Amino acid sequence: MIKIVTIIGARPQIIKAAALSRAIKNNFSDKIKEIIVHTGQHYDANMSQVFFEELSIPQPDYNLNVGSGSHGKQTAAMITGIEEILLKEKPDAIVLYGDTNSTLAGGVAASKIHVPVIHIEAGLRSFSKAMPEEVNRIMCDHVSTLLFSPTRTGFDNLVREGFKADARAPYTANNPRIYHCGDVMYDNSLYFSAVAESKTDILQKFNLTKNGFILATIHRNNNTDEPERLNALFKALNDISLKEKLQVVLPLHPRTAKLLETNLSPEIFSAIKNNKEFKITEPASFLEMIALEKNCRLVMTDSGGVQKEAFYFEKPCIILRPETEWVELVECGAAIVADASETRIKEAFSKLISNTGLKFPQIYGDGKAAEFICSQLVTHLPIKV
Repeated sequence: MIKIVTIIGARPQIIKAAALSRAIKNNFSDKIKEIIVHTGQHYDANMSQVFFEELSIPQPDYNLNVGSGSHGKQTAAMITGIEEILLKEKPDAIVLYGDTNSTLAGGVAASKIHVPVIHIEAGLRSFSKAMPEEVNRIMCDHVSTLLFSPTRTGFDNLVREGFKADARAPYTANNPRIYHCGDVMYDNSLYFSAVAESKTDILQKFNLTKNGFILATIHRNNNTDEPERLNALFKALNDISLKEKLQVVLPLHPRTAKLLETNLSPEIFSAIKNNKEFKITEPASFLEMIALEKNCRLVMTDSGGVQKEAFYFEKPCIILRPETEWVELVECGAAIVADASETRIKEAFSKLISNTGLKFPQIYGDGKAAEFICSQLVTHLPIKV
């Protein structure tokens, strides 16, 4: 039996890990032992613990409880904690997801002591190193031994960066193997979508009708911490809501909630409070988000994960960032990058809402990415380094 250490920290990673843990439990329990390490990067119960309970994810074996802090302070604490666990557990590999500080810390800690790195969601690029996530994902990819890309574009990005598409075993950090395997989040969306609406009453709670509301999420630092950007985003959302007579549902990240009164102008803050169709809610659980995504008219978000989930449920999406790593969404016309420009957001809304011929091609696999990843781990681990 092989042993892997899975690192999770941010909310999306907890959800992604559910797919792999489920595949191990259902099909590989006699071949893979999984040790789960929660870094504590998201420490709020609504942003973390509820997902373990709701998605039946095994409770973490370790929790580093790093909490919030600067990038350097947070990452350093995680590197220290992860290294200690790896030395104690002596796993055959460490499994990392996405592009957070937890991902970076895991990659640095493992590679320094020669524990093979498995990177899920490898090869994604926004081509903007101003994004901390871009730095994290690039650095993690380049110390990894097995790299699983959810898209063909991600696979091609790795090839352009020097990874060999036809590498032969034995695989190491110097001779890595890259895969185009599909997206574990698509696995999850298919698995949980059938039960989401029966296990949550969020639609009834806010009196929402199918295709009758906009789902919005805003949480990135450059949007919440910069008053000019935050005002443009909320002004655009409020104006569209009033003009189109559409409800806006905004599950609010704790960071954003603290900043609304200080960073929004009094006029915009008052306008939102007086708009009965502008519903600001507490953070939504995963199943609640699926129910909202399945039933909304359109999604506006600065979240990478929500962009994809909108696509899974064939909903047009306005991306509230200057770029996206999920370029396929834009290329097929299902999403538009509008950044925090009030004008561009309104133009994107008009274009998407009137387009009845949007295409949603199957670019994220067949819903069995986690099973494929597990089969490759069993095939190639342990790896000698």
